[in-house]
Amino acid sequence: MNLIITAILLGIVEGLTEFLPVSSTGHLILASEIFGYDAQTWAVFNVVIQLGAILAVVVFYWRTFWAVAMGLLRLEPTAIRFVVNLLVAFMPAVVLGLLFKDQIHVLLGSPRVVAWALIAGGIAILVIERVAKPGAYVGLGQLPLRQAFGVGVIQCLAMIPGVSRSGATIMGALAMGIDRRTAAEFSFFLAIPTMLGATTLELWDNRAELIAGSGPVGWTHIAIGFVVAFVVALAVIKGFVSYVSRSGFAPFAWYRIVVGALAIYLLGR
Repeated sequence: MNLIITAILLGIVEGLTEFLPVSSTGHLILASEIFGYDAQTWAVFNVVIQLGAILAVVVFYWRTFWAVAMGLLRLEPTAIRFVVNLLVAFMPAVVLGLLFKDQIHVLLGSPRVVAWALIAGGIAILVIERVAKPGAYVGLGQLPLRQAFGVGVIQCLAMIPGVSRSGATIMGALAMGIDRRTAAEFSFFLAIPTMLGATTLELWDNRAELIAGSGPVGWTHIAIGFVVAFVVALAVIKGFVSYVSRSGFAPFAWYRIVVGALAIYLLGR
């Protein structure tokens, strides 16, 4: 398949799935395996285009970030807690990501791990949806530190491809009594430092190949995937927040289970 078309398709997959609890990384890995892409060739691409989806969060919530920035200048407690909560939630991923970087890379090459993780995550969502008792909307700037840290620890489960970073953080937040809207927004905001860190590490590890332009997937393809992921993610974020604020996550759970089962079947052929 033409590399530009592949970049566009993978950008669409990333934009559609980054903020839904269905695992964007898992979908990119399965797409590489089922449609015949070379997963290793597109590994750096898959990580870097996530920044396009992250940029969509910044654009969509620019008023929130502006208010936090102004609040920090005025030393407002809510703005300070907003930033502190993000940093506290981010730190577990930093520590475990650096400690287990090599093991994580091994898992990223296993589509079977993705398939089973999709199914397990779908079941977990159905269970949490049934037993969780989320409270009233409070916003990230008002969450206790223990809840922010708890969400950060749960996010580390997403180092297993197919678990879903957004799924783990959102459902973990719901299990701790955080309301649906705050859980979703916390997941979006936490994605910014998390994915910036992952992308920076990936770029550094592959700097020689990228600078030399020796790989088949170059900056042009990365730029195309980045833009496509940004545009698609921008549309997804608005619809997702509106949906989960009034409805449940069960459709995403059943989707995960069906896709995981289908992937196991196709991979076994």
